[in-house]
Formats: sequence, C-alpha cells, structure tokens
Amino acid sequence: MRRVAVDDPGDPRLSPFLNLRDTSMRAAREPAEGFFLAEGALTIRRALAGGYEPRAVLATERMLVELADLDVTAYVVSDRVLESTTGFPVHRGALASFSRRPVPDPQALLAGAARVVVLEDLVDTTNVGAIFRAAAALGWDAVVLSARCGDPLYRRAVRTSMGAVFSVPWTRVAHRTGIDVLHRAGFTVIALTPSGSVEIGSVELLSRRALLVGSEGPGVSRRWLDAADIAARIPMHHEIDSLNVAAAAAIGLYALA
Repeated sequence: MRRVAVDDPGDPRLSPFLNLRDTSMRAAREPAEGFFLAEGALTIRRALAGGYEPRAVLATERMLVELADLDVTAYVVSDRVLESTTGFPVHRGALASFSRRPVPDPQALLAGAARVVVLEDLVDTTNVGAIFRAAAALGWDAVVLSARCGDPLYRRAVRTSMGAVFSVPWTRVAHRTGIDVLHRAGFTVIALTPSGSVEIGSVELLSRRALLVGSEGPGVSRRWLDAADIAARIPMHHEIDSLNVAAAAAIGLYALA
C-alpha cells in the first residue's frame, strides 16, 4: 500500500469522496465518471474479489490496519479531514473508489442463467441492495434491472447487500422490451403481486424462471404484469395487504429456489 498524507479536505485527489450524503449529486456523478465507492474492509475486499479495479482508498491511519496488504494508493487523513470531505462522521471504516465495468449484454448474461430476479423501477437503493443479498444467499444466478432502477453500485446498495452486488451478475433492460428479452431467453416470468391468482408456494418450478418484483408502492406495472406468464401472491393475514418489496422478494426467492 502506498500511503499519501493529505491534510486539506479541498485537495482534488479527494474529490471522489466528496459530500457522500448528497444523494442526487452522487447518483448522477458516479456512473458518469465511471466509479463507485465501497465502505469498510469486508466490502472493499469483496469488491476486489469480484474483479473490480481499485482506484484509491481514503482512511485514517487506524482504519488501514486491515487493508495494509492491498496494492493501492491510500490517502491518509485525520478524522477532521475525513468528516469534512465526506460530510459525516465515518464509522464503518475505510472508503475505497473502484472503476466500474461495462454493464453486460442482457442476452449474453441470461444465456448462462436459470434463475433470475427482475427488479422493475425500484428507486430505493437500500431495497435494491437487500434483494441482491437475498439472491446471493438463496443461490440465484443473476439480477435484471429495468432502466429506471436505482444503481446497485451506489454506496448504500453496496453496504446493504454486504457486497453481494459484486458476486451476483446483473444487467439492465429497457422498460419497453424487458419482458420480451426474458421470454426470448426462455424464461417463465412470475410476477409477485398482491392480486396474483396463485400462491407463490404453489407455482411449478420450471427449469428457467424469473421472479419479477415491482417498485415500492405501486408494485409491478400493468404493462409488465400483463406480459408476465404467472401472477403470484404471498398469502397474508391480519388484514395486511403487502410487504416491503425487499421482504416480499426474499420470500419469493426462497419459495421458487
């Protein structure tokens, strides 16, 4: 590790780590500039294991103990400079910037998958990360996101997924043609919706299946629901009509695993 002491929060070398709580700025800037951030030693190592190329680490000296073996430049700062740069007290450990990779072609990715979860317009990156974590834990092959879904490599999604966004392959599809792409690849699309005609536990486990979940609140859109092969529901009690999308997706992933 190459340590470089930095004592000015305005140093341009710290620019990738600037104002981490400015969600809209970060969401626009990181994909445009081709990088993302990972937070904490475990997540940083999982990004490395996933084949992502590190750019730099930002940390106090005490945070670097678990990362000393890495071949990367570390900008070493005080707690004051770290908080001034990021915009909040950092407690989870070092931050690292990584280069993004091109998003895989959907057809190429789906050709090697048998079980995929499809996210339609989920904007909350915490939910996106939680679903990646469930997909990894339950052995699913890939995640397909609509074009308007939140960024799986946004810091909050990375953290919530416990780094699963680095181990589960993912791609994006256009909203207009997304279901068609899945059908052409031979997938049976199972939409998870409170209005489903069958219970999720009774769905026949076909060899190639895609679990579709919709955005927070509205759920699966009418366009995608009509194009799905099966509409399935989770049985509810005590007058509860729906669950948080990440919780519902985890149940669906388990039921169809």
